[in-house]
Amino acid sequence: MRRFTHVGIVARVIDIPSGLAAALERYNGEAGRAFVAGLPALAAEFLRRWDLRPDGRPLHGMTALVLPVVRADGTPAALKLQLRDEESAGEPVALRRWDGDCAVRLLDHDSTTHTMLLERLDHTRMLSQLPGTREAVLVIAGLLARLTAAAAPPGMRRLGDIARTMLERTPRALESIPDTATRRLVADCAAAVREVADEPGDRLLHWDLHDENVLSSGRAPWLAIDPKPLAGDPGFELWPALRNRFEAGEVRWRFDAMTDVLGLDRARAYAWTLGRLLQNTLWDIEDGRTPDSRQLEIARRLRGHAS
Repeated sequence: MRRFTHVGIVARVIDIPSGLAAALERYNGEAGRAFVAGLPALAAEFLRRWDLRPDGRPLHGMTALVLPVVRADGTPAALKLQLRDEESAGEPVALRRWDGDCAVRLLDHDSTTHTMLLERLDHTRMLSQLPGTREAVLVIAGLLARLTAAAAPPGMRRLGDIARTMLERTPRALESIPDTATRRLVADCAAAVREVADEPGDRLLHWDLHDENVLSSGRAPWLAIDPKPLAGDPGFELWPALRNRFEAGEVRWRFDAMTDVLGLDRARAYAWTLGRLLQNTLWDIEDGRTPDSRQLEIARRLRGHAS
């Protein structure tokens, strides 16, 4: 087997995408730049350590580089290189807990570098390619029903802590919203979160399950990838499917379909959905951006519907 132990060779093999480098620098500053600079050496180390052969063009999202590889026994796999942060820290723990049930299977993991070896899924068959959004929403709901059936392992970040932090940040954010209607809507979101914050739940959540984080596989029609896991109420999981491929007229149908499949209390699911809007709005305001009008429309469409 040919082994890519020379950093220069690996650098040519992985061809670090400029979009990934820019995103890591934007969100992680100097740590992101340092991570990008070290990617060729990191890839070389794990190609050697896990006896892997590159097998195709690199893939990437906003925070990770994924190298298609082949193991020594001929098994296709994917080497995921990413900077460890608060959101991604629990990914290998969650994948081990799910053990391939409705999610990509973890084959190996290095806790020091946060490097993971994953089973290879079919990146050319993504759930977002389905022509109709309703089928995709039902697939996501079915995956979530299985994924959230598991209790979160000890040490996972917790929705209760996130909710308390959001509520602490809300008063200052409200002061910076000039539009009265938007300010009132965001205040309503905080009030809804306040009502459920004392019972945040303990299920293992994916947090980011939209139709571009669902791929096909030879062993299952659809599997979830790229979790940003936490322990909490499954109602906090609905937001990505409501927002992705946004259609104002479909918001209520999507909410009803997902709460039905997951067997959720509609009022609590509504409150935690407003919690996701609050979370995103706080990020927008703190980054100097205007709150996203489409996201605000989701809350308006659900107002009075989930009671």
